[in-house]
Amino acid sequence: MKPTEPETSTKPGALRRLVSRVSVLGLLGGLIVVGWLLVAFIGPLIAPYQGGAVTSTEIFAHYSAAYPLGTDYLGRDMLSRILFGARYTVGIALAAAVLASTIGTFFGLCAAVAPRWADEVLSRLFDTLISIPSKVLALVVIAAFGSSNTLLIVVAAFAYIPGAFRISRALAVNLMTLEYVQVARARGEGLLYIARVEVLPNMIHPMLADFGLRFVFIVLLLSGLSFLGLGVQPPNADWGSLVRENIGGLAEGAPAVLMPAVAIATLTIGVNLLIDNLRRRGAFGAGGAK
Repeated sequence: MKPTEPETSTKPGALRRLVSRVSVLGLLGGLIVVGWLLVAFIGPLIAPYQGGAVTSTEIFAHYSAAYPLGTDYLGRDMLSRILFGARYTVGIALAAAVLASTIGTFFGLCAAVAPRWADEVLSRLFDTLISIPSKVLALVVIAAFGSSNTLLIVVAAFAYIPGAFRISRALAVNLMTLEYVQVARARGEGLLYIARVEVLPNMIHPMLADFGLRFVFIVLLLSGLSFLGLGVQPPNADWGSLVRENIGGLAEGAPAVLMPAVAIATLTIGVNLLIDNLRRRGAFGAGGAK
């Protein structure tokens, strides 16, 4: 009987580790995020009407078979408007988050492996940039140069590069002190090899979690700009624009003003649930790092 005891004791532990790696909430968050990503790509193909088509004489209509999410202030189908708007809310935020995380991680790695003077120069430069509030920066640039999708991506990415730099540099500096990195240096490996092979792979989980946070922040930033009329411009509309356009229906509880806000909320909640799961996986995976 004794030889079988370790077997039975290890099975629950393995199961618990598996559950902790892929939690139910993490799976739910992943499904929500994947669902909205699919909608961003195929939304216009599955929309019942064209996004800007006036299809009803009734404004701020409530839920019905013909209009599952009601109509907006002009009588346009809100389901179609939300499906079309996902391209801008998700697409612009995703592009900006990828740019911010990629550029910030690159310079963070450079600062960690470079000589001290280069680290000081980069750190002070990004400290200066991070002192500028993201919303103030976006408002000033868009007010000066006008609003376009390309400018929104650039401004949002630029606003969040310093934060990604600070996180990636802190992670890389900690990893540079570990034994396996010192062994690689003693072998005579170059800085590029150390950064690419020894440091970067061990930053993946924390940086993915940080990428998710950047994405959420950018979604909220862009939605706020659109609510102020400085985001995606007509005839196109993202979810923040849809809330602003239909704010007149708030008093009567029109779905036209509630549903875009629900879409923003579900996207951000889904990303946060997924981030929490990634953090948990990162914590368990740390023991397996070199």
